Amino acid sequence: MSTDPTPHESVTRLAEEYWQHHLATNPTSAHLIGDYRAPGEFERGDRASEDADVAALRDLAQRAEAVPADGLDEQDRITRAVLLDDARSRSALLEERLAEIAVDPIFGPQVTMPLLAGMLALPTPEVAEALVDKYAGVGRSYREAAQRLREGVAAGRLPAAFAVEDTLVQLERILGTPVADDGLLLTTRPPDGLDVDGWKARLRQVVEHEVRPGMAAYRDVLRDELLEHARSDERVGLTHLPGGDASYAAALRYFTTTDKSAQEIHDLGLETVAALAEEYRALGPDVVGTDDLQGIFDALRTDPALHFERGEQLVEASEVAMARAWEAMPDWFEVLPQAPCGVQGTTTGAKAFYFPPASDGSRGGTFFINVEDPSSWGTFELESMAFHEGIPGHHLQLTIAGELTGVPEFRKHLHNAAYAEGWGLYTERLADEMGLYSGPVDRIGMLAADSMRACRLVVDTGMHALGWSRREAIDYMVAHSPLRESMVRPEIDRYAVTPGQACSYMVGRVEIQRMRAEAQARQGEGFSVKAFHSAVLDSGSLPLGVLDDVVRSRLS
Repeated sequence: MSTDPTPHESVTRLAEEYWQHHLATNPTSAHLIGDYRAPGEFERGDRASEDADVAALRDLAQRAEAVPADGLDEQDRITRAVLLDDARSRSALLEERLAEIAVDPIFGPQVTMPLLAGMLALPTPEVAEALVDKYAGVGRSYREAAQRLREGVAAGRLPAAFAVEDTLVQLERILGTPVADDGLLLTTRPPDGLDVDGWKARLRQVVEHEVRPGMAAYRDVLRDELLEHARSDERVGLTHLPGGDASYAAALRYFTTTDKSAQEIHDLGLETVAALAEEYRALGPDVVGTDDLQGIFDALRTDPALHFERGEQLVEASEVAMARAWEAMPDWFEVLPQAPCGVQGTTTGAKAFYFPPASDGSRGGTFFINVEDPSSWGTFELESMAFHEGIPGHHLQLTIAGELTGVPEFRKHLHNAAYAEGWGLYTERLADEMGLYSGPVDRIGMLAADSMRACRLVVDTGMHALGWSRREAIDYMVAHSPLRESMVRPEIDRYAVTPGQACSYMVGRVEIQRMRAEAQARQGEGFSVKAFHSAVLDSGSLPLGVLDDVVRSRLS
C-alpha cells in the first residue's frame, strides 16, 4: 500500500511548516498574537540567519509548486497559491539585502520597541521572566544591525544621510535618558505569582547592560562609519545604489503582489491625482468657499477652524466615528468580528496605525493615533483615517482573518500589504457609500486621504526608479495634496527608507474596486455587496492575483 501523502495532506503539512517557520523567525510577532512558545526569543538580523530564512522559503516554495493543483479543493488551492506567492516574493526581497542600508527613523527598533513593550502580554510568571532574555536579544539585534550596515559599506551600498542623522538624534535621546525611565520598562501588567520587584530589577539590569550597550554600538557605527559617506538628499532612492533597480522591482513585487512596473505605477499615480482635482473642485465651495484647487489646499492647511487643538479630541472623535460605523455594519457585511476595537493616543511612530487583537483574547484590536502635535491634524482628516485604520477598515479585515476557522494558521495572520492597505483605502470610499461621513468637510478629508495615497505612487517611484531628489518628492506632494509641508516631510522620509511599501495602498484599492466592478457586471441585479465583501474578507490576506481568482469563483 502506498504511503505517499495525498495532495491535501501535502498542502496541509506545508502550510503548517510555513507557519512554524514564520513563528520561529518572527518570535515577537508570535508573542503579540498570543503564541508564548518562545517568549524569550527576539528576531535575528545577521547575514547567516537571513541566508537560512531565504533557503527555507525557497525550499517551501519548491515543494508547494510540486504539489499538483488538480484535485485540490478551493481552500487547498488558495493555501498553495498564497504560500507560493509569499515565499517567492519574500525570499526574493530578502535576497536584495536591504538590511545593509536599513536605517529607519520612522519604524526602526528605537521607535517601535518601546511601543511593543507596552503590548506584549505577560500571562504567566514564565512569560514575564522570559522578557529579560528577549531584551537581551534586542541588545544583540542592534549589534547585528550595525554589522549588516558595515557589510553594506563594503558593497558600496549606503543609507540616506537624513535617515542616519535623524536616527542618531533618536538614539542619543534614548541613551541620554535614565535607565529607570527607559520605554522598555513600561510593560503590560505583570502576572500574579511573580516577584515583581526582583523582576523589574532584572529588566532594568538587562536594559542597562545589554540593550543600551548594543544601541550605543549601533550609534557609533552610524556616527563614525556611515554619516560622512551616506547618500545625500539628491540621491535618496534605490536607483542610486549598485543593483538598486532590481532591489526596487523586488520591493514593488512584494508590496503590491503584482507585476506592475515602476513606470506603470508612476503613471497610475499621475492619472489618479488628476482625477481627484475635479472632485476637490466640486466640494470646495461648500467647504472653503472656492473651487480653485490651490485655494482649497491652502484653506485646508491654514484655517485654524479646520485643525484640532488637543490630543484627546483626536481620540474622542475617532471613537465617535467608529461607533457610528459599527452601527451600520450589518447592512454591508455578512460576518462581523468578535473582538472589540479601541482607540489609543501615542506620541511615537506613524501618524496612525493599527494592531490586531491577540488570538487568545488577551488584547482587542487597537487603532493608534499620534497625538504629539494635534494642530497638525486637520479635522477633515480624522474620519477617513478612523474608517481606514479601525472600522470598517483594518479591524474588520485583520480580525475576521484571525477568527477564521478551517484555514491554516498562517493565512489568518499573514500580512499582505496590497491586500490589507488596499482594503483600508477601499473602505474610506465605502464609508462614503454607507453615508458615514458627517458632512462635506469630512468628505473632503476622504479626498485628502486619496491625494496622499495617489501622490505616494508618484513620489515613491519618482525617488526609487526615476532618481528624484528628496526635495523634488516633497515639492510634488505639497503641490498636489492639502498636506502641510511639515506633514509631507516625514511621509517622504518614510517612503525613502521603506521603498515600495507606500505603493501598496492605491494599487490594492484600484484592484479591489476593479474586482467589484467586474463582479457587478457579471451578476447584474443579482450582485450583493455583502457577498462581495465576504468573498474579499473570508479567506485571509491574499495576494491580489489570488484574491481576483477567489472573487471570480465566488461571484461568477
